Amino acid sequence: MPPKSKIKREDILATAVALVRQSGDVALNARAVAKALCCSTQPIFSNFVNMEALRCAVISEAVRIYTEFTKQEIESSDDPYYKASGMAYIAFAEAEPALFRLLYMRDRHGEESTPEAPLFSEMTEHVQKKTGLTGNMAELFHLEMWAIVHGIAAMIATNYLRLDRALISTMLSDAYLGTKHRFEEKGDTK
Repeated sequence: MPPKSKIKREDILATAVALVRQSGDVALNARAVAKALCCSTQPIFSNFVNMEALRCAVISEAVRIYTEFTKQEIESSDDPYYKASGMAYIAFAEAEPALFRLLYMRDRHGEESTPEAPLFSEMTEHVQKKTGLTGNMAELFHLEMWAIVHGIAAMIATNYLRLDRALISTMLSDAYLGTKHRFEEKGDTK
């Protein structure tokens, strides 16, 4: 019987996440993880079927990190929930740019589903309650707002642009109020 690996699955996952944080997801390969753990690649493939399985585990861990980060940001915010969630998304892009890019700027072609789908529905319902917009219009409203939030976050995560928190807050308020006003003028509320 071969000796039991002393390197645990959690250690491999933590090291892989650390590599992504440091150098982006392009750095995620068996040799880099093994080197960081000072071992051969054998423990990696004893704990993960292949590199795709490890990559999926890293994405799941990044979702967990994002969820916890966002929850803390929203709870500590004085902003209304909807705005606080957008501010938290942007703050995550600034605090964890490599994890943000892995989660929200990767090619999604061929993926079965995204972890964000339930959150999109939750936010759409929130928009309906706060604005009085109908279901389809609330979805469109949220999609427009999310595109603005994501655009700001993407520029920050790629070091394209730096904005201070106060300006971001003003931009989100302006976009929200302007979009809401436009929908109200069109008569798309209940």
